[in-house]
Amino acid sequence: MTTRALPLLLSRRLPFFYGWVVLGCVCCAGFSRQGGAVATLSIFVEPMTHDFGWSRVAISGAVSLGGLLAAFSAPSLGRVLDRQGARAVLCCAILLTGMADMALSLTMSLLMFYALFCIARTNFAGPFDLGIYGAVNNWFVARRSVTTAIATLAQMVGLVSLPLIAQSGMQHGGWRGGWLAVGLAVLAVGFVPTWLLLVRAPEDIGLVPDRRATPHAAPTDIAPRPEPVFSRADALRTPAFWLLSLFTLFAYPVQAGVSLHQAPFLIERGLQPAVAATVVSTFSFMSGVASFAFGFFPRSLPVRYALALAALLQLAGTLTMLGVHAPLHAYLAAAAFGAGIGGLLTLLPIAWADYYGRRSFGAIRGLALSGQVLAQAVGPLLSGVLRDWSGNYDLSLECFAVLSVLAVLAALIARPP
Repeated sequence: MTTRALPLLLSRRLPFFYGWVVLGCVCCAGFSRQGGAVATLSIFVEPMTHDFGWSRVAISGAVSLGGLLAAFSAPSLGRVLDRQGARAVLCCAILLTGMADMALSLTMSLLMFYALFCIARTNFAGPFDLGIYGAVNNWFVARRSVTTAIATLAQMVGLVSLPLIAQSGMQHGGWRGGWLAVGLAVLAVGFVPTWLLLVRAPEDIGLVPDRRATPHAAPTDIAPRPEPVFSRADALRTPAFWLLSLFTLFAYPVQAGVSLHQAPFLIERGLQPAVAATVVSTFSFMSGVASFAFGFFPRSLPVRYALALAALLQLAGTLTMLGVHAPLHAYLAAAAFGAGIGGLLTLLPIAWADYYGRRSFGAIRGLALSGQVLAQAVGPLLSGVLRDWSGNYDLSLECFAVLSVLAVLAALIARPP
């Protein structure tokens, strides 16, 4: 039986469009992606540094190194995605992440920790991002916003669940048991449905995006949207590519820099650690809500307006943080900033697909993803350096506010090519 036989059989028998099955596979993969998330690693920082005597900087370096490896590999991986489809990319990412997470239970040295966690983190930043959104964009055009929002929300569910699974495993087997639990969850949730059911594109099994089939589409089925066709070389010659890339370079340092340093900033402003923790939870909750809500942004309006709104929310959150002196201000800042981040996560993959189409999405998005990952690495570093130099976080927040304004401007002028 070929890998297409089961999807082909199901697509003919199911009473609904097979793309929803694909979306379910993508959601499972999005859950598994969080095996390499910083939130998952954070559960292990205290017990592992206690056992081995590592510094917090040393254990955090694996996150940065994994991101850098993803930045270098993303452009070539994007071409693989366009040729082979998301199934191969995501299956490899899930398998490697699950095995690396389980192998982390055997960690005996910092070098071994780096070697294993970098695998999970590189997959998180590169293959998972390209594979998840590549699959959604191949199967949905008219429904792209809503389905992308659902795929992003599934990742948020994983971001909440895997740290809890790790904590549960640690109660029975220490941090080594925690890593085993995370790795098993990654493989159990993500691998089987992705391997068995994911198909590269609807045309591979006689369908078209958004609908069951071209000759027999029901009158109530959603009408297809006209879609552009660009190669990577064509895209590089358009102003929109560079403007969307600029938007990414302006917005993502703010996203990463504020997110990582949010709790220590609030404590420096006089808030209790317990209050700071609930503020961070508010930020995470609003990110999840907004990532889903932005999927319902009217498709009749240009996506660049939605991107500008997300950047404006980031700006509002950053400026509100500058005035934080009481819990209420902190919660307001976290709500605004979290809403902006949620919009950013959902909207950028939609913008790249809407502007340049499905044919070379992987190659185009892979090139842009390198800049995104590097921008995410710069934000926390910039915030930390300015904090140590000036003695507080005010200067870094002012810099992030300026970057947010520039992101708004870049989004507004990034017209479709």
